[in-house]
Amino acid sequence: MSSDYPPPPTDPPPLPHHRSRTRRVHPLLVALAGAVLGAGAIGTVWAIVGGSDNTVMKSPSSAESQAPGTFALTGTFELTDGVVADGLGGCTGSDGYDDIFEGAAVTVYDGAGTVIATGQLGDSTLDSDRTCRFGVAVADVPAGKGVYKVEVSHRGTVQLTETEAQSGASLG
Repeated sequence: MSSDYPPPPTDPPPLPHHRSRTRRVHPLLVALAGAVLGAGAIGTVWAIVGGSDNTVMKSPSSAESQAPGTFALTGTFELTDGVVADGLGGCTGSDGYDDIFEGAAVTVYDGAGTVIATGQLGDSTLDSDRTCRFGVAVADVPAGKGVYKVEVSHRGTVQLTETEAQSGASLG
């Protein structure tokens, strides 16, 4: 049997020539994308370091004006165990006292245990004896309750008379 087919070519046939199209992005689109990404990055950083709560912590002496029939419970809270410097001239708790820091919750209860006011620990100072002292200021504490129980974070309550609560208290 003889072969009716010609021998195969030595070189492959040329491919059809297609014009490659590179798409150019409009400069305005690039600028818009950059603005959106930049705003997103700035918003993320802002949310991490400060969020929308850019309030300045107030010292106990700067309690705002009180509603009628209320007073500002002011005083100090002292931490002597697990104290570390915060690097900003103040201090914070550690080693089991991580919940004690500037801004930690301060809750005021009446004698029956009902929450009547809330505040937070204020600025801290680190004393030479390694005592960390925080200012305390809780505004709008209702007067006339007789007995007040004050709790820092979840550390248990300290019971105060109304006179003690109104004249500046040491909470620990």
